Amino acid sequence: MYIDSHGKMPDAIIHFTTNNWLVLIEAVTSHGPINPKRKKELEVLFRNAQIPLVMVTTFLSRKAMVAYLAEIAWETDVWVAEDSTHLIHFNGESLLQAYQIEKEQIF
Repeated sequence: MYIDSHGKMPDAIIHFTTNNWLVLIEAVTSHGPINPKRKKELEVLFRNAQIPLVMVTTFLSRKAMVAYLAEIAWETDVWVAEDSTHLIHFNGESLLQAYQIEKEQIF
């Protein structure tokens, strides 16, 4: 795969081999969130990728995320360091998703 060396690369690129995804990660502290403009830039930059792209904006806290919430592009994800075991999906295709509740979570 050829990558345009003049393009603005994301902060981190991970090949998630389990699903064969290319995960493009932007730390909001370096360039801001993956907004619609940035999403398009990344799609152009990685247009020759032969595997699906997953785009993730990272924040240190939910409080830090609030300032950028309206800018985050649909069809991207958000990871927050203070809640590191979860992702927030900005998914415009799915309206609702049911989750299984573990017995230990019920009070």
